[in-house]
Amino acid sequence: MDVGIIRDDEIDLLLNDIVETYGYDFIEYSRASLKRRINRLFTIDKFPSFAELRYRIKTDKEYLKRFVEEITVNVTEMFRDPHFYQELRNKILPALGTYPFIRIWHAGCSTGEEVYSMAILLKEANLLHKSLLYATDINPRVLEFARKALFPLSQMKQYSENYIRSGGKNDFSSYYSANYSLAKFNDELKAKIIFSTHNLVSDRSFNEFQLIVCRNVLIYFDRELQAKVFRLFDDSLEHLGYLALGAKETLRFSSIAPKYKQLGREKIWRKIG
Repeated sequence: MDVGIIRDDEIDLLLNDIVETYGYDFIEYSRASLKRRINRLFTIDKFPSFAELRYRIKTDKEYLKRFVEEITVNVTEMFRDPHFYQELRNKILPALGTYPFIRIWHAGCSTGEEVYSMAILLKEANLLHKSLLYATDINPRVLEFARKALFPLSQMKQYSENYIRSGGKNDFSSYYSANYSLAKFNDELKAKIIFSTHNLVSDRSFNEFQLIVCRNVLIYFDRELQAKVFRLFDDSLEHLGYLALGAKETLRFSSIAPKYKQLGREKIWRKIG
């Protein structure tokens, strides 16, 4: 047996420690993904034994932050999947524009690229002034990054191409100013975003929204946990509101599916029941 690999029963012990000590519940996360990430951390940080890792996590709050950062997935970009944003631009935002005030929740927002993309769409639809975007994540460090509205300047060429493919007509660089190697996005966009920690597993609904966006988060949850999160979203979404998921995620087999209708080919559903 490879002594460098943490066993399933040891992962169970570790996850129980974390939920009992800190309230972070990763027990129902996809086990294969979780095991791969924990073993990667174990190797990188050169722990001599599982007992050492377990003790460090239980007694060192700063190291827990590193653990959470490593096992939660933070891969994102602005206007990722341009056709999805085209659908928002052409079909969803015009419907939301009929509301006196628009509340949008980006659940699992990571470092914030998608929520700033949404703010740009709202501005171009002349809806930003009457909108509020709630951007939440379990990981406080990525939220800290998102709040700064600073992204690598080297990524702007790709983001600009995504933006144009999503139907954007403006000069993308008008939304940020270059600051050495960073792009700082305009305060007008940031002013409409509220960043906050939120645990999709254990925290409750905190508002009623017309649109909830949660893309490429649920693929890392097992089916039971996905069902729990779908119920949370259903409780948080008003009648005729919209739920947007990632390309590999679906509402189709969930208990709330009969109350929703998928719109077009993108993974966007409307609450009709």
